[in-house]
Amino acid sequence: MLELTRKLRPPAPEPRTEPLGPIALLRVLLNNPLEAWTEAHFQKPIVTMGLSIGRVAVVSEPNAIRRVLLDNAGNYKKDWLQRRVMSAGLTKGLLSAEGNQWRMQRRALAPMFTPRSVATFAAPMAQAAQAMVARLRAQEGKVVDLAVELTRTTLDVLERTIFSDGLGRDAEDIRKGMRVYFESVGRIDPFDMLGVPSAIPRFTRFGIGPAMRLFAAAIDTVIAKRRRRIADNPNAAPHDILTLLLKAEDPHSGRRLSEQEVRANVLTFIAAGHETTANCLTWASFLLSQSPEWHERVQSEADREAGSDARNLADRLVETRAVIDETNRLYPPIAAISRVALGPDQLAGERISRGTIVVIAPYVLHRHRSLWHRPDEFDPNRFLGGAREHVGRFAYLPFGAGPRVCIGAGFALQEASIVLATLLRNFSLVLSPKHSVWPVQKFTVRPKDGLPMILQPRA
Repeated sequence: MLELTRKLRPPAPEPRTEPLGPIALLRVLLNNPLEAWTEAHFQKPIVTMGLSIGRVAVVSEPNAIRRVLLDNAGNYKKDWLQRRVMSAGLTKGLLSAEGNQWRMQRRALAPMFTPRSVATFAAPMAQAAQAMVARLRAQEGKVVDLAVELTRTTLDVLERTIFSDGLGRDAEDIRKGMRVYFESVGRIDPFDMLGVPSAIPRFTRFGIGPAMRLFAAAIDTVIAKRRRRIADNPNAAPHDILTLLLKAEDPHSGRRLSEQEVRANVLTFIAAGHETTANCLTWASFLLSQSPEWHERVQSEADREAGSDARNLADRLVETRAVIDETNRLYPPIAAISRVALGPDQLAGERISRGTIVVIAPYVLHRHRSLWHRPDEFDPNRFLGGAREHVGRFAYLPFGAGPRVCIGAGFALQEASIVLATLLRNFSLVLSPKHSVWPVQKFTVRPKDGLPMILQPRA
């Protein structure tokens, strides 16, 4: 059975032997950037190239990554291309803010995501997982798009932990709007790659307007309603992230977030919080459906921990967490981290000139031949026991690293562990025999055409 696990090679594009030409590269970047990587990217510590947007260096050497993200982070800021991708409603939020604005927000929001605070959200996460089970049992015997159901579940988690009063809109409208949002902002527009001024409309963004208006209206409604509740009786306001966000203040300056910053961070939590976790759960479900050994191991652990206190449940789901960590290695939630060099530097033995765009691609890093044994194979044992100690801090970046490491990483890992264990405790997962799974990169890496599954209820 162990041999079966070692030989499971999940679907991924074969690296190209040679780089694509300019026109072909634009076409691939528009449709699925994962198909643009070459063998050199998975073998060399750094690959530099000249593109229409300037000099680009793809870095996969851990010490060089540490220098960019931590030791010499002051020399690297988010580049214009990444800021443009993030510009749709997120510019004032923690994900894309810069300088003093980012530091103030990070200090103000940090108390919401301490381990102690995150643990208080375990119960509503478990409730959302049970609600998912009830929906899925009603579809017994049918082929279910599990990607859709898991997206509904992570959105339900956000409603229970960020918006206890609900989103003020039909959750399905929000889910569909988010789908349009990510389809739009996650695509690399040819105009961006060609350096066309931002004033010229991008055809990849044409569908985003209605989605953004839907989000703005929903967010403004719930914020106004919550402010009234806090004003009427501060002690009666729900203990959720929205209340904490409205009360948050910078411990250094005492300044609270502006209305625009609150709105941007609410959208950031919805966008980043539900999409990335849903994709992780979707990929984990697929991988387990293909690995009888790990499917059985996660089910056994879920059965063993059934009925345990939800508050500490995620810490006890050791093998489930290993599956999630390995899933995030193969299909990381962050497609790429990019920075522009403000001054010259040296990375992995190569000179980096001012203005160079430095790209750290977790998808490439996590499959790099010099860093991982059998990198294209699914093996959660990498994250169990002593083996986990050999995973380099800057060789595994599912949530980034350095000062800008994802503030919600603990929240996401706890949620994914609880939901996946609940799913496997109640069902056995069988991929629809008519479906072929293939990864595509939009804002995140997701399976093309969803994940049709046959869920077999367990006794």
